[in-house]
Amino acid sequence: MKTLFLDLSMGAAGDMLSSALLELLPDSDAFIDEFNQIGIPGVSVKRLDAEKCGIRGSRFVVEIHGEEEGDDHPEHHYHHRSMAEIEGIIKSLRISETAKENVFAVYSLLAEAEGRVHGKPVTEIHFHEVGMNDAIADITAFCVLLEKLKIEKIIASPVCVGRGRVKCAHGILPVPAPATAELLLGIPSYASDFDGELCTPTGAALLRHFVSSFEKMPPLAAEKIGYGIGKKDFPAANCLRAFLCESEATESVTELTASIDDMTGEEIGFALERFLDEGALDAYTSPLQMKKGRPGILLTVLCKKEEKERFIALIFRHTSTLGLRECEKRRRTLSRRVETIETPLGAVRIKKSGGFGVEKEKIEYEDIARIAKEKGINLSEVKKLIIDSSNQ
Repeated sequence: MKTLFLDLSMGAAGDMLSSALLELLPDSDAFIDEFNQIGIPGVSVKRLDAEKCGIRGSRFVVEIHGEEEGDDHPEHHYHHRSMAEIEGIIKSLRISETAKENVFAVYSLLAEAEGRVHGKPVTEIHFHEVGMNDAIADITAFCVLLEKLKIEKIIASPVCVGRGRVKCAHGILPVPAPATAELLLGIPSYASDFDGELCTPTGAALLRHFVSSFEKMPPLAAEKIGYGIGKKDFPAANCLRAFLCESEATESVTELTASIDDMTGEEIGFALERFLDEGALDAYTSPLQMKKGRPGILLTVLCKKEEKERFIALIFRHTSTLGLRECEKRRRTLSRRVETIETPLGAVRIKKSGGFGVEKEKIEYEDIARIAKEKGINLSEVKKLIIDSSNQ
């Protein structure tokens, strides 16, 4: 599984995140040329060599009509954009639909955070710094770079937010800025030993959307390291490190079990549906011989460790059991992704998985069944037609 570990000991800003990923590409110049054609109004980007405290890396620089945006730019604090305007720009970009969805999701998080801070609905939110074209470029670049690198999982360290106060469109605010603090709710973060804003709202929104867990760097074999250099000078090296790693998909899960002999098949079936609908990793039953020779079932529910208490409550709510058992287990899985291919029968989704030295793929059953009904043929004939067309 292609895994990215982000060292956020100097916080996270959109340009630094993009800069770090840019260094992981085999040809960063080709990406810059391609990115300059995607259609962000008035925007051009470039990569610059940079250095902080003896550490060399890259800066992802965004220019608006030939000028680099920054804190000293005359329009930086006063240009406002609505969510509808931003959505229109995103829809017009020449990037994949997946990347567009991710860019929009990040901005939605920003809008929701701003709405909570100002007590307004999302439709009335007008962005200031984060609504500028340079922020659109930073967010879009990060989303497209993840796609280019085929990243499947992102882990990050706890976030250093900085300290002191920051000047923005609303005046002088504490660090982390209110929108940043909202976006970091539930995410481990801490203050720096010196003044300055290290984590921006854009950076926080990207982290919330993409990072699966925040922890110390786990055992990972790094293949390459990217250094995203920040523009400002601080007592510590202002850089964000991105470690590109190949890891096996292994995680700790909680297994909850209960022995049941007084529920009907329909009731058990309903309970299993509820557990899966609520996000259980798996839920199933096994036949069991209980006391006095009575037949029964062993209910098993697998869930994420942090979801354990919620699923314990769900099991007690939807089953007749008076007690259950729990244990922690390690789960190993193949990495999974879904690709859509065009065939003479229409668009078909292919489930692909890999890891541990194996590669597998399977056609999505719902697509096969739909085509079989539409064409009046059986499932095997549909599979053969799809496979034959993909081999041509």
